[in-house]
Amino acid sequence: MAGNSSARERILSAAEELFAEAGFDATPTSRVAERAGVPKGLVHYYFRRKQDLLTALVRRLPDGAVDARRVVVVGDIAESLRRLVAALDARLDASPLLSHLLWREADTHAAVREALHARYRLVAAQVRQVILAAGGAAVAAKDVDSASALVAHAVSYRHSVARHAPGDDRMDRELSFVAAALR
Repeated sequence: MAGNSSARERILSAAEELFAEAGFDATPTSRVAERAGVPKGLVHYYFRRKQDLLTALVRRLPDGAVDARRVVVVGDIAESLRRLVAALDARLDASPLLSHLLWREADTHAAVREALHARYRLVAAQVRQVILAAGGAAVAAKDVDSASALVAHAVSYRHSVARHAPGDDRMDRELSFVAAALR
C-alpha cells in the first residue's frame, strides 16, 4: 500500500509542476505520467478524469488558518495585522508552485475559483478576529467589516501578484493606514 500512496503523491507532484509550467489545458495526462514515472493507466486509476487531478491539487492548498492568539498584540492593531500577514505569507510560500497554478487557473476552472473565494473569506474572517482582539472595545464595530475586507483584498492581491516584487513595502503602509483608521 505504501507504494501506491507514493505513486499517487508522485502523480500529484508531477501534475502540480506541469500545470504550473504549461497550464492545465495544455498538459496531457501522458506527460503527468511520464514526469511521475508511472504508467498512464495508473494516473487514471487514481484520478478518473484530468479535472480530478486539479481538484486534488486544490485540496492540497494550505488552509491558511492562523491561531489569532499567536499574532495578536493587544492594543496594537497594526503589529497584529503585520504578524497575521507574515503567517499567511509563510503558509502560502510553503507551496509556491501550487499557488502559481491556482492563480493561473482561476479564470477557467470553477473549482479553483471557489477555492480562492473560500480562502479570501477565511482571510477576511481572520483579519476581523485579529482586529477585534487587538483593538478591543475601542474599535468601532461598523468599521471592522470594511477594514477586514480591505486587508483581505490586499493579502489576496499580494499572494497573486505583488509577492513577486521583492522589497515592496506597500503592505506595511496599508496595514498601518487601516490600523490608524480604526482608532
